[in-house]
Amino acid sequence: MKKCINIFPIIFFLFPFIVSAQSNGIRGLIRDTGFLITLLIPVVVGFALLSFFWGLVKFIFHVGGDEKAVEEGKRIMLWGIGALFVMLSIWGLVSFLRSNLGIPGATL
Repeated sequence: MKKCINIFPIIFFLFPFIVSAQSNGIRGLIRDTGFLITLLIPVVVGFALLSFFWGLVKFIFHVGGDEKAVEEGKRIMLWGIGALFVMLSIWGLVSFLRSNLGIPGATL
């Protein structure tokens, strides 16, 4: 039952896109999904940036005290930097390929 409760907001949010596929066809559904992903990219990058800063705060406030919290802060910062690097690299590569191949798309 808990899995159904967790997936309900996702289905509720995507329902207008699924219903619009009946009138726009599969191309419209793909276009709308691409638009949704384009809107979500900055949000996900923002979460990765917030996780980096959260690790930085944990690291700074526990230096000289709790060594376990310092190590956890380092780990969170490394994961945040890694996530930012991967996401922005893929985003840049896709933008580069899209512009060189002449594929139209949404830009931020």
